[in-house]
Amino acid sequence: MALSSLELKIPPPIVALIVAAAMWGLSHVAPASSTPSWRIAAALALAILGVAFSISGAVAFGRAKTTKNPMKPEAASSLVVTGVYRLTRNPMYLGLSFVLFGWAVFLGSAATLVGPVVFVAYISRFQIAPEEKVLTTLFGVEYSAYKAKVRRWL
Repeated sequence: MALSSLELKIPPPIVALIVAAAMWGLSHVAPASSTPSWRIAAALALAILGVAFSISGAVAFGRAKTTKNPMKPEAASSLVVTGVYRLTRNPMYLGLSFVLFGWAVFLGSAATLVGPVVFVAYISRFQIAPEEKVLTTLFGVEYSAYKAKVRRWL
């Protein structure tokens, strides 16, 4: 099986759930010694930040009346560059990353920190790179200028 066969095949929230489940399993192999209140607060703050990024991205797409379906980037009817998209080109994926990082903090096992890294690597290669090819085809110079101005993540 060619790696390109994984491009745009698994919805990013499903990838995040798979990674979160693996992190939970890993936390049982290398468990934390305790769950101090500061860790719960930090995990909650990261998760809230992540959800805020994701919702902001989805709302911006809704306002632009363009597709939110990550499996069909070719259905994009407009290039969204306002709101949260002035800070990051991928707020919904960034949001999922923050939620996973919060989950790692909550689990408290250093081994679980690999989860968000795996998620970012997978999404960068199999979701974002193919999306960027499609968006370059659809929006050309406008998308290239946007890419030059706004980072992929933060």
